[in-house]
Amino acid sequence: MNRTTIAGLISLLFATPVATPVSAAENLHLDELVVTASRTEQSRDNLLRDVTVISRDEIERAGAASLTDLLRSQPGVQISTNGGAGTASSIFLRGTNDQHLVVLVDGLRINSATLGTTSFENLPLGQIERIEILRGPASSLYGADAIGGVIQIFTRKGEAGNPLLHAAAGFGSHDTKTGEAGISGGIGALSYGLNISSLDTNGFSAKRIRGNSIDADDDGYRNLSASAYLELALKDGHTWGLQFFESKGRHEFDSGYDNYGNQTQQAYAFTSKNQFTGFWHSTFKLGMGVDDSDSHAMPSFSNPTGVSKYRTEQQQLTWQNDLSLPLGLLTLAYERLEQDVDSKSSPSSKFRKERNNDSFLASYLLDEGKHSLQLSLREDHNSQYGNHTTGGAGYGYRIAPEWRVTASYGSAFKAPTFNQLYFPNFGDPNLSPEKSDNVEASLRYSGPQSNLSLTVFENKIRNLIAFSGSATAGCTFSGFCPVNVGKTTIPGATLEGSWNVTDALMLNGNFTVQSPRDEEDDNLAPRRSNRYGAVSLLHHWRGLQWGAEVTGASARYNDAANTKRMGGYALLNLTANYSITPEWKLEARANNVLDKDYVLAYTGNTDDAIAYNTAGSNLFVGLRYQMKR
Repeated sequence: MNRTTIAGLISLLFATPVATPVSAAENLHLDELVVTASRTEQSRDNLLRDVTVISRDEIERAGAASLTDLLRSQPGVQISTNGGAGTASSIFLRGTNDQHLVVLVDGLRINSATLGTTSFENLPLGQIERIEILRGPASSLYGADAIGGVIQIFTRKGEAGNPLLHAAAGFGSHDTKTGEAGISGGIGALSYGLNISSLDTNGFSAKRIRGNSIDADDDGYRNLSASAYLELALKDGHTWGLQFFESKGRHEFDSGYDNYGNQTQQAYAFTSKNQFTGFWHSTFKLGMGVDDSDSHAMPSFSNPTGVSKYRTEQQQLTWQNDLSLPLGLLTLAYERLEQDVDSKSSPSSKFRKERNNDSFLASYLLDEGKHSLQLSLREDHNSQYGNHTTGGAGYGYRIAPEWRVTASYGSAFKAPTFNQLYFPNFGDPNLSPEKSDNVEASLRYSGPQSNLSLTVFENKIRNLIAFSGSATAGCTFSGFCPVNVGKTTIPGATLEGSWNVTDALMLNGNFTVQSPRDEEDDNLAPRRSNRYGAVSLLHHWRGLQWGAEVTGASARYNDAANTKRMGGYALLNLTANYSITPEWKLEARANNVLDKDYVLAYTGNTDDAIAYNTAGSNLFVGLRYQMKR
């Protein structure tokens, strides 16, 4: 059997981050609580929505170099990158666009409102305690943009009165150096935590260019980030909290000049949690999310300085009330989002705009015997595009203690970005939001040694914003002006599972089949494939854990016209860690062991378009310390 056939077979295999095979119950996280699926704590075994949870232990065991590397092996997730560390990355959830995703850091939006995307490449894994991925529409819970789902990131925290120290350092290929340290604990009624992390790498050329071109040089990246929190228990059931997160990154990129960009993301908030009565719990949050970037490129006639600046500020207020009823839980919430954008890509292409959004939310949860029910309804009023109502409904029935079936419907919408609305000589302020309707059903098995689920979905998206309109008074780029014309239907299915083969051996896997195609021409959506996923195996022996994982995807196209093809690929990664003592651990990861040459994006769609580079074989080793609780 030749290498091409082997790689083709491997590319059909799929995986999730591995878990420690100590016991089946611990591995499968059956009693874990999830917040994102309903905005309230739910047992993972009772969820009606399709959710993946990545814990801190799983993040460390995966040994991934970046957040996108970690997410690429998750069910329903595909990625695209424009080079190595720090370069622009996109996440496609269940075949939807990269703008069809709400990303929250500790409950706050930190995306760019000009682009409508989040800089995943600048969110360091060293600051993350936990990630929850909600697949499927969630606008009835989280408002605009949640057509594909929600990714919520929780920064690292400790336990009050129980001090915890942690530190780690590592180095790897491309002169990569990492470090992190943190402390958390409590003094009386006050709990606290502080974490810092850094990354510095020479990287590799963002574009696949050879020879003496200036763009053939390595494009480095460095990042310094910090997070902190304070929480004061005023009395039983009443707490005040402060939180802070900041990530500062600097990346180099190719464009025939010594180019670089700076990226800063921030999230900070005050939270008050109050158990006013035995049945009424209130959460009030007031915070700010910031995405601030500047790009330094070759000066030109249109931009004599070569400097472009973009800043998004999002003030966010949430007041959520959870009411425990004799039967079920009722949630009522009010949210206000104030978005302020300041964009300057050249002296003649700059604008500053703002819009506000007020929303009211009601949801209901019931888990009674064999039956589960989830209902949600949300009304958003936006100063730019007016009112929009979304809803969701889900039902689950437990056939047997291990078997459960669920079905749900949800509507969602995506607001036009500020660039699509207001960018000089391009934007159209009359654009309408994109809209979607999604139905899905699942069959789930949860046993003592294994988990298995099959989820079938269909997402119909209409009013899509395409860049094909004729020139107007506001847009002078004929054929590239934004216009509401697109429509697509994305049917698909995801199979995922985990199996404790023995007490020391665990197998994980997921496989997604989908068809994200334009209804008019039946073309595949750019940079998305019909089949993708991963498989992993983890073995534990005394203090040593080692694992192997394969991620793969079928062929994709770089463009909507399906003229620039990108072949399928399969990557083999190996991980290992060894506990020297209960506190000290050695870690190692070998990525792309077979040195697979593959492409995730091109600079354009013509024959002379240049491929963005992807990492070849590379190695990382590290040492980690953690004071055990």
